[in-house]
Amino acid sequence: MPSNDGPSKADQQLIDHAASHGLAITAKQLDIWRRAGLLAGNIPGGGLGRGRGSTSTPPPESFELVLALARRSGRGKRPTDLALLLFADGHPVPEATGRTAFRAAVNSPPEAVNSPPDADGDPDEQLELETRIDHVADRLAETGQTFVLVPARARRIDERIARVLGGPPEELAELDANGEPTPMTPQDASLAAVTAALGGTVSVREIGDLLRGMNPGMTAHPFASLVETTQRDVPDAADLVLTDEGSLAFLPEGNASDHLYGLADTASLEELAFGWRTAQEVREWALSLCERVESELEAGQPGEAVAQWLNGRGLPSGVSVLETLRERRWSPSGCALSALLLLFQRQMYATLDELMPGCQWSVLEMPGVLAPPVRDMT
Repeated sequence: MPSNDGPSKADQQLIDHAASHGLAITAKQLDIWRRAGLLAGNIPGGGLGRGRGSTSTPPPESFELVLALARRSGRGKRPTDLALLLFADGHPVPEATGRTAFRAAVNSPPEAVNSPPDADGDPDEQLELETRIDHVADRLAETGQTFVLVPARARRIDERIARVLGGPPEELAELDANGEPTPMTPQDASLAAVTAALGGTVSVREIGDLLRGMNPGMTAHPFASLVETTQRDVPDAADLVLTDEGSLAFLPEGNASDHLYGLADTASLEELAFGWRTAQEVREWALSLCERVESELEAGQPGEAVAQWLNGRGLPSGVSVLETLRERRWSPSGCALSALLLLFQRQMYATLDELMPGCQWSVLEMPGVLAPPVRDMT
């Protein structure tokens, strides 16, 4: 804490160090950063003798940190966002603070997801999962909260491509074995997402419906069909990776947030940094693809980018584009959550590989299946 007599000699060293780099900080700011866990306290030294107090020195890493904090801080910047930005830049933010910031990025569920107390009135006990999901369905209906299946920018690109190229080729319909598809509505998708997050089961048929709902302009969807017919077409493999209810057996049970919290706590700092970089690369790739597609359409010359858009639109790479476009204003917490989700995805691939040794991973390496940064990560 700064004293009434001014900053301590140790703090003055940090203030002078910042000033030598053209940055102005105060003892009060140092105190705020320390209380937020962003900056370690000074290291106590020996006594000065004869009642003159004691000495202290800043930890060596503090000199680098105060410069980064002075450059990054600003009105409205939350401590968790600062911690994530420092971590992403490779600065020595205290590990506990960094992990806490990743945990905080696992957003609390929306109001509709919150469960009421149980029938006995004990607020510490949750209702059975089925009852909670019913409650969520009611709240979604009341509040009108819905999941954005196709962001506006993607919808505009789809419409422009359709005007230029027309509908999909008839041969595509032959690859879709579902003659009566039931695409998900935004309301259906919202409930499915919440159900999965709470730990409920989502069948491969529902996953197929979701993929179709995310591609409303496609009269046929071969990839969704492939997902939907897994149990019929490859029963031996399906027995290994699907439950009796037709949901994915390699997904862990329980609330998804708990698994992401676990990753924030146990993944190595190198893994968290890798996930962060991959999340940024996915966003940059998706936005670049959109810009290139729009440029080709503007010039009236559909080319490689439009072909890439069409090839990946119904595949996981297209899902990555839609996820990027849903987050128009990407915060550090948003990047951290994406990083955790990517690490979780990689973890599930490893679990699937144990269930099905020799799984056809080469499919994921085919162009258009995965966003290139995700493909490289897996």
